[in-house]
Formats: sequence, C-alpha cells, structure tokens
Amino acid sequence: MTDIRERTVLFADLRGSTGLFETLGNAEATSVVTHTVGLISKAVDECGGKLVKTLGDGLMAVFEGPRDGIKSATRMHELLERVAARGKQHGASPGLRALRMQVALARGEVVEMGGDCFGDAVNVAARLLDHAGDNETLITAEVLAGLPSNLKARFRSLDLIAVRGRAEPVHVHVLDKPSQGDVAATQFGEVRHATSEPDGIRLIWMDLDRVFDVGHMPIVLGRSVQATYCITDGRVSRSHARIDWHGGTFSLTDLSYNGTFVRFGAAGEILSLRRGSCTLHGSGVIGLGGPPTDALAPAVRFEVLHFADTEPLVGVDSGLTRRG
Repeated sequence: MTDIRERTVLFADLRGSTGLFETLGNAEATSVVTHTVGLISKAVDECGGKLVKTLGDGLMAVFEGPRDGIKSATRMHELLERVAARGKQHGASPGLRALRMQVALARGEVVEMGGDCFGDAVNVAARLLDHAGDNETLITAEVLAGLPSNLKARFRSLDLIAVRGRAEPVHVHVLDKPSQGDVAATQFGEVRHATSEPDGIRLIWMDLDRVFDVGHMPIVLGRSVQATYCITDGRVSRSHARIDWHGGTFSLTDLSYNGTFVRFGAAGEILSLRRGSCTLHGSGVIGLGGPPTDALAPAVRFEVLHFADTEPLVGVDSGLTRRG
C-alpha cells in the first residue's frame, strides 16, 4: 500500500567505526557497532517516531512533527555519550571514545511504500549528512518552521548550502551545543583576540585567491563544483570542510574522511581536526587530506582579516606574510 504524507525525516550516521574494526577486529567491532546503532534507535520509539531501517552504522526514521524529530536527535546524542563514556573505563577499547554521530532532518511530502520512504525530504536529509560535523544536528528551514519558539532559539542559520544532486540550495540550520570553550583552537597557543570582530577571511590555493566577508558564510571547501571554494584534487572530499561565522569568530569544521589539518602562523604546531572544529585566528595554512607538511596534500593559506588594520596577504612557501 502506498501512502503519501507530510513527514519529518531523520538520518543518523555513526562515525569512528572504522577505528573499531582496526583495534577490535571484525567480529567484535561488528558487535559493538550493531549494539550502538540499536541503542540510539531506541530514541526513535521513545519520541513517537517510526524506524524505517538501519544502514550499517546508521539509521533512518520518520516522525509526525519536527519537535519529536529534534527530541529524538537530542536523545540519540545523549545515548552515544554514554557509549563514549564507557570507553574511558579501565580495560575498555579506546575506539569507543572516538565514536561520533551526525544527524540531519528534513521535512516534506514523503511517499511510504513497502516499508520504505521516498521523496525530496528523504534525499535532502540523507545528503545533509555530508555537511554535518562531529555530533552536529542539521535541519532544514521547513523543520525549523515547525518548532516552538524556545526550540528555534537553539538553532543558528548556516544560510543556503548546495546539496549534492539538488539544483536548488537548501537553507540549513545547526543545533548549537552548550559552550564548553574552544579546546581545539587553544591547544597550540592562545587565540589572539582583536579589538574588533573580523571583517572577513582570505583563502589562497594555487591561483584561487578569494576574500569572503561574514555575509558569505558558510564556506564549503571541497572537490564538488557546487562547493563555495572548489579545490580540484583527488585527496579532497566533495564537501571536505566548512567555515562558519558564529559568535564573532570564524570556525572551521572537518567534514571529510581524510581529515583537515591547521597550522597557525608560519611554523606553528599542526592541529588535526578529524571531524572536529576549531576557531580560525590570525593566519596560517589549512591542509586538506594531509598536513601542510605533506607536499602532495592541497594546502589552503588563510588570513582572518580586519580591514582597518590588515594589509593584503602575500604567500610564501612556509606560511603567510604581510606587505610592509
């Protein structure tokens, strides 16, 4: 029987499972991943949703309304945190601590047939996962519109994002996490706060030299021709990394399988994001698919710009300098 209804579609994808197979072996890792997916799937039933199917290390579910879908996504993250906490116990596999999850939701007319679901909302939710960072929840404007005001306030806009296979871009919002400080950004030195908010950011890769102001956010760096900053290199994912504007700073999030690496200054230590995020400050180099020291990996030079006191950037092999 075919049924067509308005639905909120949720996709969840578990990351870090590859490391489990490397450390635990196939049999035990399969058991852990299956158990973890089964655990987070309980959040679907708890919140009145319908589990459509599991997808190896992920799942798909549908909900009557957006609020239940968001409630379920939040619950999934809570359940995964419990799994990660077990990895800190004595004798537990360190791979458990590396487990992360991405969740994406879209809303629209869905065709339910033969126990499966089809439609534009299904396609959009599935492909939004490409743009989600570790433990992020992304939603479309249609999902946001169905939320009460107190829940809407927990989301911030990422503006229009080009989604693979869709001609029209999608207005995407991300669920903000409670502020815990920017640990990643400060591991290798203090963030240099300017007296005013940045006006823009400059990116240079080969002859692709562009300046983006805050109105251009988010910037997607990737191999896809739909990426905001297109880097045609085989080591770069279609949507490799994303630069957001939030709280008066630029934030870089790795979305890739090969990793994103950041070096601040001309000779600073290298920060490996690996599906994580950091605040961009000053100037430096972003390595896509390999650290900046890897001659084969594309390296994008960046500078956070304050137009009142920053001179144009000129590149050198080891980093960035200013004219003076």
